[in-house]
Amino acid sequence: QVQLVESGGGLVQAGGSLRLSCVASESIDGFNLMGWYRQAPGEQRELVATVTSGGATNYGDSVKGRFTISRDNAKKSVYLEMDSLKPEDTAVYVCNAYYKGWGPPTIYWGQGTQVTVSS
Repeated sequence: QVQLVESGGGLVQAGGSLRLSCVASESIDGFNLMGWYRQAPGEQRELVATVTSGGATNYGDSVKGRFTISRDNAKKSVYLEMDSLKPEDTAVYVCNAYYKGWGPPTIYWGQGTQVTVSS
């Protein structure tokens, strides 16, 4: 069982920046995808960004051009750099690890870190 621990959340004013970190308890080399999702109160969980084992990235439409995801396998970590934050970015941000081999996929989730953007 891989544990994912997020950090870096907090309260920031609109237009500001935050950097989230997610550290895994084991190597992330084998995970096809590492990602960040978010969930605001009363809303469904939505994709923020993913990064493949080869470094290819994908972003949700609402964060394109403002957020940057990266992974450092040596540090068992994934990062989310968030710039030009808006009040609508307020949510719990959750780290995700996804592995798909021959069998069904294996997915791990962290507990999340709260990001609050004030106007």
